[in-house]
Amino acid sequence: MIHLTRIFTAGLTVLVALLLFIAPAAEGQPAGKAWRIGYLTPSDIPMETLIAALRELGYVEGRNLRFEIRTAQNDLDRLPELAAGLVRSPVDIIVAVSPPAIIAAKRATPTIPIVMGFWGREGLIESGVVASFSRPGGNVTGVYMLAHELDVKRFELLLEAVPKARTIAVLNPGGGWNVSRTTEGIRQIAESHGTKVLTSDVPGPGGYDATFAAMGKAKVEAVLVPSFPRFYREYRLIVEAAAKHRIPAIYEWGDMARGGGLIAYGPVIAELNRRVATYVDKIVKGAKPGDLPVEQPTKFELVINLKTAKALGITIPQTLLLRADEVIE
Repeated sequence: MIHLTRIFTAGLTVLVALLLFIAPAAEGQPAGKAWRIGYLTPSDIPMETLIAALRELGYVEGRNLRFEIRTAQNDLDRLPELAAGLVRSPVDIIVAVSPPAIIAAKRATPTIPIVMGFWGREGLIESGVVASFSRPGGNVTGVYMLAHELDVKRFELLLEAVPKARTIAVLNPGGGWNVSRTTEGIRQIAESHGTKVLTSDVPGPGGYDATFAAMGKAKVEAVLVPSFPRFYREYRLIVEAAAKHRIPAIYEWGDMARGGGLIAYGPVIAELNRRVATYVDKIVKGAKPGDLPVEQPTKFELVINLKTAKALGITIPQTLLLRADEVIE
C-alpha cells in the first residue's frame, strides 16, 4: 500500500506540473490547433513586440502559432497578389500593416478576419474598410493610428525645436506613395510661421544620403519624417544621413530618437502591438471582427536626444524639454 501511494503521489505531481505548463497556452484555445497568422506589410517591419505580446497571451510560434509573412519590399503594387496568396495558403487571421496592405487584404477576402495594425491615414470609413469605429461590421477591425493628425503635431514640435527654420522638407517614401495629404495639413501652419514646405522623394534604400545632400544644397533647415512603415524599418539610414548633412529631423517612434534621431513623437509601438495581439486573441476565442470596436492609441511619448542636438549645434527650448517623456543626455 505504501508503494502504491508513493506511485500515485508521484504520478499526480507530474500530472499537475504538466497541466500548469500547458494551461497558459491552451486557455480558451482549441486543443492541438496551430493558428496560422498572415502578416502583410509594404516593407520589412520588425515583429518583436507583436511576438512578445502574443507570447504574453499564451501563443508560441512553432507550437500553437505559425506566421505566414508577406512583404511587398516597398512595391505597393505587389500587395494585392501577396494578400491573395495568404488567402490561398490559407490563414486563419490576417494582420495587415498600413492602409495599402489593409485595403489589399480587405479586397482579397470578405471572410477571413483582418486585424489592422495599423491604419494610419484618414478615410477609414469612407474607404469602406469598416462601417464605423464602434461597430466595424464585416471582417476588419484593429488600431487606427492617427498618423496624419500626428504628423501635423510633429511639424509643430519641429517648429518649436528649430524656430528659425524657414525651409522644412517632408520625406516622401516613393513606391506609389504620396505624402501630399500630410503636407496639406501642415502648409497652413507653415505659412503662419513664414516657413516654406518642400517634399523630398527618396528613390530607394540607398537614397537617403543623396536625398539629404540635395536638401542641404536647397538650404533645407529641418526635416519631417512622416509616418510610414519604410521609414521605421530604415530609420538608422535616415538618422545617419541627417547627422552627416547636419539637418535636424523629427521622427514617429521613440526608438528613432533613442537610436540617434533628434526628436520623436508618437504612439508607443509596444502598446499598439499589444492591442493588435489582443484582437488576435479575441478572434481566436470566437469573437467576430465586426463586433470589436476600432481603437485609437491612448499612450504617446515625446523623446528628445540632447546628444544629437549638441552635435547639430541646436539648443532645444526649455519649454519643450519640460514636456518630454524622455530626454537623452
